[in-house]
Amino acid sequence: MNNYELMVIFTPVLSDEDFKSAQKKYVDLITGAGGEIIHSNPWGLKSLAYPIQKKTTAIYWVVEFTAPSSFNETLKIQLLRDEQVLRHMATRLDKYAVEYNARKRSGVSYKTEKEVAE
Repeated sequence: MNNYELMVIFTPVLSDEDFKSAQKKYVDLITGAGGEIIHSNPWGLKSLAYPIQKKTTAIYWVVEFTAPSSFNETLKIQLLRDEQVLRHMATRLDKYAVEYNARKRSGVSYKTEKEVAE
């Protein structure tokens, strides 16, 4: 099982119910493939740096999960087929990124070696 972080940018015309059902669809897809959701973070409506399909805002959602590496292609196909998804990016996390995300969620401050030495 590998650790992944998935960022999905949904079209801004989704209602709250549609956005929640889209989230549930991908959570069910991940768990159905034997994966586990570690953390889900809906960012909400944000401005885009550049227009995508003539839209200047979009709804962001970031989810951290574990899944087998064979699941990546299935997830990619489902995301590309979904008309509600403007963009997506799945990133495999190494052990340092997993540790960093866990510390960030727990609120523990992360000091660098330089700050500790002072």
